[in-house]
Amino acid sequence: MLSLSGVYTALVTPFRNGAVDYPALRALLQEQLDAKVAGVVPVGTSGESPTLSVAEHIKVIAETIEFVKGRCQVIAGTGANSTGEALEFTTEAAKLGADASLQVTPYYNKPTQEGVYRHFSTIADQTGLPVVIYNVPGRTGIAVAVETIARLAKNPLMAAVKEAGGSVDRVSAIRDACDITVLSGDDSLTVPMISVGAKGIISVASNVIPAEMVKMVAAALAGDFKTAGEFHRKYYPLFRDLFIESNPIPVKAALAALGKIAYEYRLPLCEMAAGNREKLLATMRKCGIGC
Repeated sequence: MLSLSGVYTALVTPFRNGAVDYPALRALLQEQLDAKVAGVVPVGTSGESPTLSVAEHIKVIAETIEFVKGRCQVIAGTGANSTGEALEFTTEAAKLGADASLQVTPYYNKPTQEGVYRHFSTIADQTGLPVVIYNVPGRTGIAVAVETIARLAKNPLMAAVKEAGGSVDRVSAIRDACDITVLSGDDSLTVPMISVGAKGIISVASNVIPAEMVKMVAAALAGDFKTAGEFHRKYYPLFRDLFIESNPIPVKAALAALGKIAYEYRLPLCEMAAGNREKLLATMRKCGIGC
């Protein structure tokens, strides 16, 4: 069974002049490797997956796996609200050598819990690729019930749950119901979630501060909550303001301010409101992040 623990960076997809900026992507990946993250997650929410073409989606995953060359784990974002579409993406990711896939709860069509169970099970069973179940009801309109996670956990291909419902209590509820790895989906809840049994974070903030996130999580996993708490308190304003507008708008603005990517999105996402951007940049300076 695939073991997941530590910091997994939910990578942004850099654009330049309307196209995916692969040199910038490789530079971001090198920074992640230098920080010794446990893994990277290309083409998830932070990677603006809804606006990438099928060819771009697959190429970003391929470029990531090729560049990483086994130096960290790759969890490919291959979810969709159509089980058939998710199967196609996940099959390609498996062929390319991804370690696992990140599967979002089907959004918009709002399936029943039985439908959710069959969706995740079908993808895992037909592709053979370990699945990270992504619970993010604020985006999808539906949560994966704890009872459904317990059913899914009986399948050895269910590697983990990315818990982004904003509730530390969910970690305890999941661990009480079954034996499955839980990863925080919220940077600001990472330390408290680890304190009750989570094994790490799929992080937005680690696009900006990968080494610091690695140190914070390593301390928490080692039971050193004094050190972990110090990191949390220092960077909490950043965790907060990276969500002052919809992710990944602020994190891409932060990376652009650091000169690492172009300040560019694809519609319907667009540049930050001027006041929000100034607030984010001020927070970065307060946290000691040069911009």
